[in-house]
Amino acid sequence: MSILAENTEQVLTESRTMRAATVERTDVLTKVKALALLPDGVHATTELVAGFYEVGTETIKSLVKDHRAELVENGYRVLSGQELRSLKDLCGIESQSRALALFTRRTILNVGQLLTGSDVAHRVREYLLNVEASATTVARTEAVDRAELAALQMRVLAAAGGIVDAKWLELKARHVAARALGEEPEVAPEGRPLYVPDFLRGKGLKKADILSVQSWFGRRAAALYEAEHGERPGTRTEDTARGSVRETVAWTYAALPVFEEVWDRYYAAQFPQAPAQLSITGGAA
Repeated sequence: MSILAENTEQVLTESRTMRAATVERTDVLTKVKALALLPDGVHATTELVAGFYEVGTETIKSLVKDHRAELVENGYRVLSGQELRSLKDLCGIESQSRALALFTRRTILNVGQLLTGSDVAHRVREYLLNVEASATTVARTEAVDRAELAALQMRVLAAAGGIVDAKWLELKARHVAARALGEEPEVAPEGRPLYVPDFLRGKGLKKADILSVQSWFGRRAAALYEAEHGERPGTRTEDTARGSVRETVAWTYAALPVFEEVWDRYYAAQFPQAPAQLSITGGAA
């Protein structure tokens, strides 16, 4: 049985991992009851925390002694010296004490995660468990949706085998699988898609020039690729803006040297404002 399935407040009082996972949800405090803070609007004293949880101050002090390291991690501090004098001036505190323990909202919530024997703390933990369970349900639903979409996309890619470029199919499959797992796809730099308009835009061409140049640029690149590799580059199908389907070359950054050679042969003199050559990672060389 999972921790969440147990659905008891022991989940928080006994599991520091679960406390760490929910300690940011300080909004829960004011959903349980009104929270009093010092005039700075940030801190509370031991007395204020004890009042919030309706327990004695010694109970809070004992809890701090037992869990000090964790509470310090979450904002607990003891002020003295100039820091304390400054806070007293800011908040109008008249105490003559030489040290003052302070709790932030996060620390106050941490106390509620740990404190037993307090009805208020019990309600705080119930809210936190409900919030975590809801978040987990949403995450699971999204994961199922991603998996179902990926399965459909994989079937489409499988049906396209032998019709479109195998390397392009593999690249698309990697992306689909990664999205299904909620991860970023692991693709070698030379395997990333390379598009003629993007290459020309990187050379400084304006939209009108790109539209004028891109068709012949693509043909020349394909011809040069075939001359150098003894075969035509692979293809893929894509939707056009008008809703039709067309076949295009499945260029990747592995073909970047071909693009650069075509540029140098036919276009560099015509567009001298072009920047330096692109590297295989997509930046300027």
